[in-house]
Amino acid sequence: MDLVKKLESTIINSELPEFAAGDNVTVHYKIKEGNKQRIQPFQGTVLQRRGSGAIETFTVRKMSSGVGVERIFPVNSPNIEKIVVNRRGKVRRARIFYLRDRTGKKARIKEKRV
Repeated sequence: MDLVKKLESTIINSELPEFAAGDNVTVHYKIKEGNKQRIQPFQGTVLQRRGSGAIETFTVRKMSSGVGVERIFPVNSPNIEKIVVNRRGKVRRARIFYLRDRTGKKARIKEKRV
């Protein structure tokens, strides 16, 4: 078991900022198209963080042309260039799936005062 934890510690990316459910983030993700590579920003609200260690993931939801788009990112993915926290959200839950049913003003999240 020590060997597994030792491998996980080498994989874990500690350069990422602290963020949680309710925060508005921009994930700069590397996209490979053929032999070209570009960075695509994905900005939205974090719905959840799931797992721990090397297999931790987080789900980001954004509205695109009136349609909700969700994407799951591995925290320790080498394709994540950087994560920028735009706003801290004030929520009481770790998983805010209730946002899926809400649109417009009902889908707003209060900003956390720092």
